[in-house]
Amino acid sequence: MGLFNYECLNKQGESLKGQINAENSAAALIRLKGMELMITELREVRTSSANSFFSNEKKVKTSDLTMFSRQLSAMLKAGIPITRALHTLSRQTSNSTFRIALENISRNVEGGMNLTDAFGAYPKIFSDLFISMIRAGELGGILDDSLLRLSDQLQKDKTLQDNIRSATFYPRIVLCFAMLMLTGMLVFLVPIFQKFIPANAKIPALTTFIFSVSNSLRSYWYIWILVIIAIIAGFMTFMKSKKSKYIWDRIKFKLPAFGPLIHKSVIARFARTLATLMEGGIPVIQALESAGPTSGSIILADVVKDACKKITEGKNISGPLEESDLFPPMFTHMVAVGEETGQLSSLLEKLAEFYEDEVATTSKGLTALIEPLMLIIVGVVVGIMLISLYLPIFSTITTSAGG
Repeated sequence: MGLFNYECLNKQGESLKGQINAENSAAALIRLKGMELMITELREVRTSSANSFFSNEKKVKTSDLTMFSRQLSAMLKAGIPITRALHTLSRQTSNSTFRIALENISRNVEGGMNLTDAFGAYPKIFSDLFISMIRAGELGGILDDSLLRLSDQLQKDKTLQDNIRSATFYPRIVLCFAMLMLTGMLVFLVPIFQKFIPANAKIPALTTFIFSVSNSLRSYWYIWILVIIAIIAGFMTFMKSKKSKYIWDRIKFKLPAFGPLIHKSVIARFARTLATLMEGGIPVIQALESAGPTSGSIILADVVKDACKKITEGKNISGPLEESDLFPPMFTHMVAVGEETGQLSSLLEKLAEFYEDEVATTSKGLTALIEPLMLIIVGVVVGIMLISLYLPIFSTITTSAGG
């Protein structure tokens, strides 16, 4: 998918500017013409990896979108016109990226563009879920209610992400600290110990290895930096393909302790998003197509995509999901009950709450388990390092005393 800047004229001859997401320039032209706009300029936004890395463009956070959705809903319920509400909210936000986007959306809507297309022109800010809820609210005349549901969804999604982040924060910090400490010992401490070891002393294999790594780090530090950069760049390049993302998803689901946590969070996000979309009046197939990619798992997105094909052929929802072996039996059973009783959205809401509570409980348990475990691992690494450094000294002293 590419991002294109456009300048167009609407039916009233007013100029509209914005961005649109499309496969290529031809697809962008077709989409803009479908909005009944006369295109005066269309150019692709080309950003190199270096430019995107050093870009000072601020990321729009979930909390910004949550607050915006709730405020916009309140203003629409108060009878304030949409363009005025958007303009007012754009002046209130402190995020420059979000402010510019809202200003452009307000101008485009005032110029005749429908609200869904105006928001859809900024795919980096507004997700498929956001656009789907805007579309449902716009078509059904219940935009304020759709925005309120969207705000609740975004808030609960943020809580879920925070629980995952809290469970993985401590291990990441300890791991980084351990790597820095190990590097510091190899660069500064090991050379001091080397001076105390006589030239004719017998050095164990482990100590020899540590001395070699230390000498390499001090003498060829630039090569180490280049290797680390190459590994990171290679991993980032590898992760751009769909196949690699699929493999990475499989690995994440099978990680000890963290795998079940990630799996439950993906199921919870999918259930919550699907329930929100269905409550907002989105048809089941369209809701499934939007909920799959927003789950955060490419495996689940593919399963849901295949399920949509089978549903259009006449199958129920629970059957294809159960066949995938990705969804727990309780989930597919509750979905089947929801289909039979006509209360699918409410049961999905309950499933989402159940799995969100499971994620919160599991993350707290993991944190309590991992803290002493990580300390033990760091202690073992430091212990092995010190023992390997002292062994030659002890060996020399023993030999001298025996002689």
